[in-house]
Amino acid sequence: MECLRSPFAGRNEESIVWKEKEMITLEHVTMKYPTGTVALNDINVHIEKGEFVFVVGTSGSGKTTFIELLLHELTPTKGKIKVAGYDYSKIKSRQIPRLRRKLGVVFQNFRLLKDRTVYENVAFAQRVIETPARYIRRQVPAVLTMVGLADKYKSYPRQLSGGEQQRVAIARAIVNKPDIILADEPTGNLDPKNSWEIMNLLEDINARGTTVVVVTHNKDIVNAMKKRVITIKHGVIVRDQQKGEYIDED
Repeated sequence: MECLRSPFAGRNEESIVWKEKEMITLEHVTMKYPTGTVALNDINVHIEKGEFVFVVGTSGSGKTTFIELLLHELTPTKGKIKVAGYDYSKIKSRQIPRLRRKLGVVFQNFRLLKDRTVYENVAFAQRVIETPARYIRRQVPAVLTMVGLADKYKSYPRQLSGGEQQRVAIARAIVNKPDIILADEPTGNLDPKNSWEIMNLLEDINARGTTVVVVTHNKDIVNAMKKRVITIKHGVIVRDQQKGEYIDED
């Protein structure tokens, strides 16, 4: 493997990442819940480093289960999952914190700490993994500048618009220089203008080398951006297209 310097890197030891062709691999993955519901049935997905991928489908199609499996919050009934170089069937509990550093997550409802400032919300993600204070002081302002919120660092979530809150969430997701961004309905609570601003920001992050996976119901955005589109229906992948479209699967 070839050793590269991350596009988000500072001068610390985490600035070195390893170039792997595939960032996400699911092979013959089935997820059956104790109730008997089969959320995903024998799916195969291969996502390469630097790809931008939409995952679409109606409610109940299996999209949420897909994200939870990638986050290692669920264990599949069958099949193999490998994310950012970690084989989930072999990963040890002591390795999970390192895995989490490689994954940046953005949620529909932002999940910000309401009693903390913008700066503290982003810095919290670094303190959790015990990043030295000198790096926090450098990296947090840098990512806030990148998402266009440098002048809002003292503000609290209640003082921000929905679009600004989602920008804080994205800053928090990228501050640890993840290999992968997983965005679960990132525009679900936003108006069209703010939705496009968030998608443009995710596209910019992707252009810097980060793999981006977006679960969404937003047909207009998917059809306009012409990225790879994976469509899930009743737990099965029914379509996987480069420069694809959101096609209703009734």
